[in-house]
Amino acid sequence: MDELVLASWSDRFWAWLIDVLLMGLIWHRVVLVLGIDPMHLDAMLILSGLIFVYWTALEGYRGQSLGKMLLNIVVVGPYGEAIGFRDSALQSFGKAFLLPVDCLIGLFAFRGKRQRLFNKLSDTVVKKQVI
Repeated sequence: MDELVLASWSDRFWAWLIDVLLMGLIWHRVVLVLGIDPMHLDAMLILSGLIFVYWTALEGYRGQSLGKMLLNIVVVGPYGEAIGFRDSALQSFGKAFLLPVDCLIGLFAFRGKRQRLFNKLSDTVVKKQVI
C-alpha cells in the first residue's frame, strides 16, 4: 500500500474554490432560468444543494471532484481505501452547508490529521494522489 500523504490545507482550499466557482456558473444559469433573485434565501439553498449533490456524487464515485482532480488530491478512508456514497454525503454536508463551523472545529480539534469536523465524522481524509 502507498504511504498516506495528507493533502495540505492550501491544496484543499484551491480545490474547493475551483469547485465552488464551477458550481456557481451552473447555479447562475439555474437562477436566471427560474427567475429567482440571486440574493434570496431560495437561491442560496439551491446553490448549497447543487454543491452538495456535486461533491457527494463525484467524491462518492471516484473520491475526487473536478477541483481535486486538478490538484491531484483524493478523499479516502483512514487507510487509503475508497469511500462510498454514504461517507461522501456526510463529509460533503459539512462543506456545503456548515463550512465555517466545519473548518474551525477541524482546524483546532483535529489539526494533526488535517480533517474537518465532517471528515472526522465520516472517517475520511484527503490525501495527495500518487501519480
